[in-house]
Amino acid sequence: MYYKLKSNVLFRNYGDYGYITDDRNYRYIKDEVVGERIVSESGAAFLSTLNKKPKSVLDILTKIHEKYQDVSIEIIKSDVEEFFSELVCDGFLCKGETVTECNSNDYFFSYKKSGSKVKSDKNKDNIDNTTDFFEDNEEKVNRLTSVHIEITSKCNERCIHCYIPHEKKIKTLDTKHIYSLLKQCKDMNVLHITLSGGEPMLHKDFCDILKQCREYDFAVSVLTNLTLLTDEVVAEMKQNGLLGVQVSLYSTDPVIHDSITKMTGSFKKTKSSILKLVENDIPLQISCPLMKQNKDCYHDVIEWAKKYGVTASDDYALIAEYDHSNQNTCNRLSLNEVSTVLKDKASSDESYLDKLKGELINRSHIDPEDPVCSVCSVSVCIAENGNVYPCAGWQDCVLGNILETSLNDIWHFSRKINSLRKLKKKDFPECMQCDLKGICSMCMVRNANEDFNGNYLNINKYFCNITKLKKALLS
Repeated sequence: MYYKLKSNVLFRNYGDYGYITDDRNYRYIKDEVVGERIVSESGAAFLSTLNKKPKSVLDILTKIHEKYQDVSIEIIKSDVEEFFSELVCDGFLCKGETVTECNSNDYFFSYKKSGSKVKSDKNKDNIDNTTDFFEDNEEKVNRLTSVHIEITSKCNERCIHCYIPHEKKIKTLDTKHIYSLLKQCKDMNVLHITLSGGEPMLHKDFCDILKQCREYDFAVSVLTNLTLLTDEVVAEMKQNGLLGVQVSLYSTDPVIHDSITKMTGSFKKTKSSILKLVENDIPLQISCPLMKQNKDCYHDVIEWAKKYGVTASDDYALIAEYDHSNQNTCNRLSLNEVSTVLKDKASSDESYLDKLKGELINRSHIDPEDPVCSVCSVSVCIAENGNVYPCAGWQDCVLGNILETSLNDIWHFSRKINSLRKLKKKDFPECMQCDLKGICSMCMVRNANEDFNGNYLNINKYFCNITKLKKALLS
């Protein structure tokens, strides 16, 4: 008999317990949902013998017996088969009489099935138990699970709305530092790595970096304009069952798209690469940031994506450049234009208003002691110069530098990171008194980037007014 972890499953061993989960939190297309579970110390030891390649029962038992030498092979075999059979039933593992059969029972992504109904989470009852477990273990509350690495700030496009000032797109993080960082992430049981830039494919070792992420079994997101996609990169992406790609497409009109990227021919290259990823069944999401230049044609992008089974989303909430210059905000939609977009969403998407109502109900009671957001609780971003900052775009808030201090020490001991974790809803009294707080999400990077002094406590009124427009839709 052979066993293996499913391709869309992640396992991490914490020593006295283990954590096994699917990658739905990091996947753009959720066509199969398994769940998550805490396992015992012995369960963690059993699972540690597995990876994404089929292992024979004999190899598994031999490895486990090295740890439990005072336990007979027969007892270990019985316990392993009972435990693994349960995880096979619940969708975490593959099983087969042969290597071929084991592999045939694996999860695989295909655009041909992406329109099918998402399988229900058989293990959803474990989610609350898992959350309670981590909250009860105080030292594990701030588990670093997701790291965003800007491996280069260099970019071959000059998008008019970008939050990275173009004159600062000049550096690349050395490969040896990236490998060191990935090893630190592995040792800290990180689950998810985002690779971005600039344009990440400008890094000379991009393909090797992808391969290293696969060998460390990270769920990987790549944020790219896809204009530099090669057959070598496609081949590596196909081998990584935990990978997803996000690309921006601003219009199906080449003139409008290229006017936003400031790169002639970028539409043709991006579109061609999107189709190449679809052809190779590589999970992809198209993002369509909305601005004055494409506000009248973003629907065409959404409809074009649907033809190929690709998920697509639009976003009118452009953030300012991190140097507080606010030069890119001239492209932002006016409130009247946002109102038109919101009304359009409400009329074309039946679920949109229901979603807004749900948010209002779920957030109807907000405790002043609640954290402001998830900032520094599960994730950080790292720039091409080694600086660690709280989230994408907030590069003016430096928590430490991985070229000088280990990521582990920054995560646990940085004064700045610990002060941000202490922020509560009550630290924004204006928001706590607002009757719109039920459908408003506080975003400190929006505050900080647009404030000339980088003050993240200074409420950004533009986004407050957008929330008012949302509330008006429900009236």
